[in-house]
Amino acid sequence: MEIFKQPKFDFLGRMMWPFIILSLLLTAAGIVSLAVKGGPRYGIDFTGGALMDVNFIKRPEADQIRAALRQKISSEIEVQTVTNSQEVLISTSARDDSALQIVRADMISTLNSAFNKSEGTKLDLNTAPQSAISERLRDALGKAGVGFSDDQLAALTKAIAAYRDTPPRSGLVTNLDDLSQVPGMTPQILSVIKQEFYPGNFTVRSVEIVGPKIGADLRQQAINVVLIALGAMLVYIAFRFEWIYGVAAVIAVFHDTIITIGLFSLFGKEIDLTVIAALLTLVGYSMNDTIVTFDRIRENLKLGVRGSFTDIVNLSINQTLSRTILTSGLTFLTAISLFIFGGQVLNGFSFALVVGIIVGTYSSIFVASPILVFWRNLAQSRRASDSRPAVMPKAVKR
Repeated sequence: MEIFKQPKFDFLGRMMWPFIILSLLLTAAGIVSLAVKGGPRYGIDFTGGALMDVNFIKRPEADQIRAALRQKISSEIEVQTVTNSQEVLISTSARDDSALQIVRADMISTLNSAFNKSEGTKLDLNTAPQSAISERLRDALGKAGVGFSDDQLAALTKAIAAYRDTPPRSGLVTNLDDLSQVPGMTPQILSVIKQEFYPGNFTVRSVEIVGPKIGADLRQQAINVVLIALGAMLVYIAFRFEWIYGVAAVIAVFHDTIITIGLFSLFGKEIDLTVIAALLTLVGYSMNDTIVTFDRIRENLKLGVRGSFTDIVNLSINQTLSRTILTSGLTFLTAISLFIFGGQVLNGFSFALVVGIIVGTYSSIFVASPILVFWRNLAQSRRASDSRPAVMPKAVKR
């Protein structure tokens, strides 16, 4: 399928300079932002800390949550609300692993005291683990005269936890009467549950804890992986084409990576492991796009297409233009859908993809190709000057 029929755009003429200027501005802005902010803003994957996903029945304001946690926790607290949801992502840092475990317990106890109305000795059904539910029911059912074997009790508590944790409840039971839908539930058992439990205002959906040492190791490994990928691609392209093709492609990919990281800094977004995965995806994506153009340049050179090297490169870009627009356009639609509808968890990953696809597509045309043309023209001018015969000085008449 071809979008354009024999296009003849002058990509390496006037069209090139606006994109080069844009790249220089974005690169400079990103580097300045990184310098001012002391580097990228790393997530807990790389710095170490605790990340808690809390789902509320009725979510308090982020400032209220932050203020409540700061009364108990001295380290920096960050609260992010999830769009179109009652969820909140709470993150904090700590100096060592033991402190992180204390911080986790403090976060849960603080949220309980601030946003859960305790009902005496009753247990919060929405935050209680299955083992705690089983333990409380064993004693309560025994006192109520309900005979239950251990296997029957295990099956009942498992069914209660499964009902609570599956959508649309996702960990939140708003009314204990809804438990009548649980398999094996009887009115007598439900009455005991109402006496022993109450539905809290929130549930902790997940807790991630990464120690500072592990975070530092992951950060170094992420940097190494990106550099190894770039180096391996340089060797591959130099072997398949010429070394200058590999250098041009790696410079273009490095340009894409720097601009993407710079935009993360400018917009104050965190870089975590999912963002590194997106960056590696973009390295391969942008490199593949560049190789397609370079391969067409090599084919046209073998066919002996007339014209200067600049004309041949320009022709090759036009010949692959339909393919570039189709592949980049479809990939971009997928990435922008993830960015809009993917939620907070996928925000960094999808943002990196959206930026990288845009920058990577034009860098193959306006960064890698001009470097190739510049080097070829420079090499030709050097050969021409070396082959020019030396001019003998005229004899001076005396």
